[in-house]
Amino acid sequence: MIKLIIGKKGSGKTKKLVEMVNNAAETSLGNVVCIEKGDVLTFSVTHKARLVDSCDFAISGYGEYFGFLAGIKAGNNDITHIFGDATLRIGSRDYDELAAFLERISKIEDVEFTFTVSCDESELPAKVFDFAQKI
Repeated sequence: MIKLIIGKKGSGKTKKLVEMVNNAAETSLGNVVCIEKGDVLTFSVTHKARLVDSCDFAISGYGEYFGFLAGIKAGNNDITHIFGDATLRIGSRDYDELAAFLERISKIEDVEFTFTVSCDESELPAKVFDFAQKI
């Protein structure tokens, strides 16, 4: 399952994501991972979740981002949730590429994905919602 938190910059997406990460870390019977760009969330995300800075791994583009997420899951089958902040800054602002990325992510089983997307919902192509739901 893939969920998207969509909104313009400053609309509270990251705050909502942090709440979801912390709640999942408290209730999950497995492991919770949060991917960010930069080290902005260090003091907001509970120590019970693994916080990963994509900059530490020089991730750029949706192909690399997908490989990184698939590798995280392959390395630890106990992961139940993966959260991603700043999705368009890690990937790109090409919404067709975003849709292709979400389609690939949808094939990873047994993980609930949640991503923030900093744009207006009307800017996204309909095919994005073939693989993800807005929350």
